[in-house]
Amino acid sequence: MRDSFATRSRLDVGGQSYTYASLPKLGQRFDLARLPYSMKILLENLLRHEDGVSVLPEHIEAVATWDPQREPDTEIAFMPARVVLQDFTGVPCVVDLAAMRDAVVKLGGRPEQINPLIPSELVIDHSVQVDVFGRPDALDLNSKIEFERNKERYGFLRWGQNAFENFKVVPPSTGIVHQVNLENLARVVMKRVVPDERGDGELWAFPDTVFGTDSHTTMINGIGVLGWGVGGIEAEAAMLGQPSSMLIPQVVGFELTGRMPEGATATDLVLTVTQMLRQHGVVGKFVEFFGEGLQHLPLADRATIGNMAPEYGATCGIFPIDAEALRYLRLSGRSEEQIALVEAYARAQQLWHEPGQAPADYSATLRLDMGEVKPSLAGPKRPQDRVLLGDMKENFHSNVAGLVANRRIGCAEQELAAEGGIQPQAERLAAKPVSNIRLDDGEHQLCDGSVVIAAITSCTNTSNPAVMLGAGLLARNAAAKGLKAAPWVKTSLAPGSLVVTDYLSKAGVLDELKKLGFYVVGYGCTTCIGNSGPLPEAVSRGIAENDLAVASVLSGNRNFEGRIHPEVKMNYLASPPLVVAYAIAGTIDIDLTREPLGHGSDGEPVYLRDIWPSNKEIGDTIAATVGPELFAQNYADVFKGDARWNSMDSPDDELYAWDGASTYIKNPPYFDGMTMEVGAIEDIHGARVLGLFGDSITTDHISPAGNIKQDSPAGRFLQERGVQPADFNSYGSRRGNDDVMVRGTFANIRIKNQFFGGEEGGNTLYFGTQPPEKMSIYDAAMKYKADGVPLVVIAGKEYGTGSSRDWAAKGANLLGVKAVIAESFERIHRSNLVGMGVLPLQFRDGQTAQSLGLDGTEVYDIAGLADGTARIATVVARRAGGTAIQFQASVLLLTPKEVEYFRHGGLLQYVLRQLAARKAA
Repeated sequence: MRDSFATRSRLDVGGQSYTYASLPKLGQRFDLARLPYSMKILLENLLRHEDGVSVLPEHIEAVATWDPQREPDTEIAFMPARVVLQDFTGVPCVVDLAAMRDAVVKLGGRPEQINPLIPSELVIDHSVQVDVFGRPDALDLNSKIEFERNKERYGFLRWGQNAFENFKVVPPSTGIVHQVNLENLARVVMKRVVPDERGDGELWAFPDTVFGTDSHTTMINGIGVLGWGVGGIEAEAAMLGQPSSMLIPQVVGFELTGRMPEGATATDLVLTVTQMLRQHGVVGKFVEFFGEGLQHLPLADRATIGNMAPEYGATCGIFPIDAEALRYLRLSGRSEEQIALVEAYARAQQLWHEPGQAPADYSATLRLDMGEVKPSLAGPKRPQDRVLLGDMKENFHSNVAGLVANRRIGCAEQELAAEGGIQPQAERLAAKPVSNIRLDDGEHQLCDGSVVIAAITSCTNTSNPAVMLGAGLLARNAAAKGLKAAPWVKTSLAPGSLVVTDYLSKAGVLDELKKLGFYVVGYGCTTCIGNSGPLPEAVSRGIAENDLAVASVLSGNRNFEGRIHPEVKMNYLASPPLVVAYAIAGTIDIDLTREPLGHGSDGEPVYLRDIWPSNKEIGDTIAATVGPELFAQNYADVFKGDARWNSMDSPDDELYAWDGASTYIKNPPYFDGMTMEVGAIEDIHGARVLGLFGDSITTDHISPAGNIKQDSPAGRFLQERGVQPADFNSYGSRRGNDDVMVRGTFANIRIKNQFFGGEEGGNTLYFGTQPPEKMSIYDAAMKYKADGVPLVVIAGKEYGTGSSRDWAAKGANLLGVKAVIAESFERIHRSNLVGMGVLPLQFRDGQTAQSLGLDGTEVYDIAGLADGTARIATVVARRAGGTAIQFQASVLLLTPKEVEYFRHGGLLQYVLRQLAARKAA
């Protein structure tokens, strides 16, 4: 590394000497005391990676002199210390690494040249589904089904665990990725031997920073680790030693004062914070929490707030390192040596937070007195739509009307008969369509507002002992009064880690949760990611009979339409104790602050206030049950796995033995025919338009996601290979097979190709026939490929916003798209297109496809690229009658490194050639 500002220093801790890039030394030249904590982390990252190419002195100076009010316009290169992956998004990364090993051998290199260059850890947590619930063997049966469904993927990941250095896998049934990251993987301060100019090793200390292939990676911000969610391409780049380009952000300060009142939970706090920040607007910004309230905010509560940064729209939501962070490190079983390093480094770098210290300069500041937080939920469609507990009944009525306005039902309005003498419920549900259903315990009735899913799930809350033990204590109190969950409710408990199960058991409340139907169903995201599993057949039939607007209540972080369950129209986020409460009530058409949950075994009404545990009781229970020994015993062999994992078939060669018949794992074609010769960036001639799109086409529109339809190109492909529709699984589970994924690219049922006006669906016009033929985008792309015709996509503003970014770029590449011409791009998707060899071009001078009169029927030439050195290209669109429309477009290859990537055909090809060129023994 270069050291233009002479910041290299030594730090001695516990008899060990570390090299570090000293911020106080840089502070002798710049006023760094005013910088937010997160900006100091970025600044250290630049100091340590200064190389004269990606990181220059002017980049360091730009951060050191950061203007909080300046609109972001300066790009810097950020290099995380490590990468965390989950299995849905991680499998394609490992597939690409495996393919690169094959390719490097063909180019004359050695397999072991392809390894992650920084620690990369994958946690398998996205594949478990709630197929079985409400019974003692639910965990075992769901795990068995999970392994059977995913045996090819899991076998492949086991191979990767053994084949790659710097790559570890946390097997299934261990925990949710973000909770495992918080409880075990996070270092807070890293130590690593780095080769110096003489070739010797030098032990460095530096901040733990992380890229994760899941948006809720931000949970780790709660312990002072800067990190956020990225797409698979950025993660792969980081794993292979390539920095990520980012704009120097604005930082919004969020001051917390006071302390939480009786009856309010961390969930209520984060829903309040989410609503406030969404209203303020923090998209693309950092959020940093400060204030005297931090003294009263446990680490688990901080992690809950950090987790939901994607929901309030920020890149991160970070807390500083302080005494509470050290307390948590000690609680979770980290070594005293590591804890000493964290404290010494944070103090030496002036990253340590003390109560009462002066706040940093921020781009804007929001304030919240935590004493004003009230019990809340959020829904029925968005996490930022907070609803006070006392307003839930009104919220239900104001939202249900729109959901049922167009339903067709074949029955007259019916009055729900009172059951068990609960007259108020009968009055509430009078004059509504009702479906009579038969369950094991007898006849029941479903209506609008019936809760059919109550799930304690998701990393947001299952990492937090206060809300988890609060749910257990509430369940104990409810069971003691003879209350049970309503029979039509699908109840589930998915702890975020084995530690949670242990402390629930130690506190004596795990059995109490079971009494109300909350048996452990698995260790993973389950309901929050949409893996809620099928509803009981009778419940499903009852919903369909009258097109009922039923509800779910879950302790998750996302509740978008269709995400939780396709049959459930209303979805509310809530704290785990409230999940239990609504399971008992069986409906959201109730005011739990005034109306009884039900009647006890003595026939008397029971109110929520009667069974809600006090803050003191929750705190005392935490103190008595949550200790370092639980973390130590559960994480002692975290990468080992159980008997199912260790008995799986898995190859053990350095090169992966690809199975040509597999529909899950396939060697991608990115490196087919690749040589060591670097290409040139050539003009594009004779291109056809694959899709003509409007504004706000998201990567979720482009990238395959969700269920695979039987009559889709992907569905037909699978059936041709003997896969029955019942075994399709999801696109997410098949991300390691490009044949499946490319067939689902641009196939979203809500995407609108303007060839067909407002019609939804992934179709296009194929102009290789006269008249042009309407067909799926995939089928047309393959015909164009056979014809040797390049393709372009034309779009409006904000092209590529959203998540699922890796396959949005990979799929476009494999379809044969050579360029995307849009009014504007989401920044990361633009860089991903570059990384996959797809050229991003931007309309200039306010022009649009509409203003230019483009309708997508034209043949396109893109000229003047000048091997990537040109900033402006000339586009000529020729109509069938011979007339032509000529316009200019900006070439969005924004850095010399991006031009280099593009000349190589993409980022992976660039890295592969660099490594193959080394060929040293």
